[in-house]
Amino acid sequence: MSPAARHRAQKAYPGIHVTPDAAELIASPEIDAVAVITPVWTHYEIAKAALENGKHVFVEKPFTSTITQGEKLIELAARKNLKIMVDHTFLFTGAVRKICQLLEDGTLGKLYYYDSTRVNLGLFQHDINVLWDLAPHDLSIMDHLIQANPEAIVATGQKHLNCHEDVAFMTLYFPDKVIAHINVNWLSPVKVRTTLIGGEKRMLVWNDLEADEKLKVYDKGVNITNREGVYELLVSYRSGDMWAPQLEQVEALRQELSYFVDCISSGQDPHNDGHAGLRVVKMLEAATDSLNKRGALVYL
Repeated sequence: MSPAARHRAQKAYPGIHVTPDAAELIASPEIDAVAVITPVWTHYEIAKAALENGKHVFVEKPFTSTITQGEKLIELAARKNLKIMVDHTFLFTGAVRKICQLLEDGTLGKLYYYDSTRVNLGLFQHDINVLWDLAPHDLSIMDHLIQANPEAIVATGQKHLNCHEDVAFMTLYFPDKVIAHINVNWLSPVKVRTTLIGGEKRMLVWNDLEADEKLKVYDKGVNITNREGVYELLVSYRSGDMWAPQLEQVEALRQELSYFVDCISSGQDPHNDGHAGLRVVKMLEAATDSLNKRGALVYL
């Protein structure tokens, strides 16, 4: 939409046609798929128009502004036999792929908790609060790792600089006693991207700002040797080695877009499809409801 941005793009890629008109792309018979990388409140109308014109769509997170919008896009894509992929980029990082492997092969044991801190100073969004901006990263990762829908959500937060919450905390209760907590903040003096995942056998720390050892697995835990009476409970702490598993050195967005093309070519449904995007929107709507009720428990 910006003339200066169009000029920069055209200069960098002289062989690519640049236009300020989304309808020109959506209506073009030469284009098979479009990426909707626009403000959240515009996702639904643009993606809907693209699907109606026979285009597969790649939509930036969060998928839509409401559950109803997401459901309508999923139904439209199914009717038109088209693919929707939601940009849950972290699922394609070496770190998340390794965490998936550690959960699947039983290295961590039974999952206990997921605890994430995702904070920095800015960038302030004008159309959504900090939950809708930053939490989709962790919600999509949790949805992928835990593979279960949360039973209830609690969210609290506060507005300081504009009409949207810039600091927020979110707790999710999953089946089988799995609990998750997300701390998101636009007013932090430092940038932090740290996730703790605790299992019955081992625990791990994922620091996404680390250049080399992003993932560290700790052979630490608690062993209970007597469960007969609360006064006879014997707890022993296990402290073993720490190791940093080698991660795939991949550019996540490139991997994701290649996967998008593969899914279109093969006809398979991507794991980060419209349904995955909708599950994240459902969690965000529940969190917003709880936020508006000052931390009331909201059941899904």
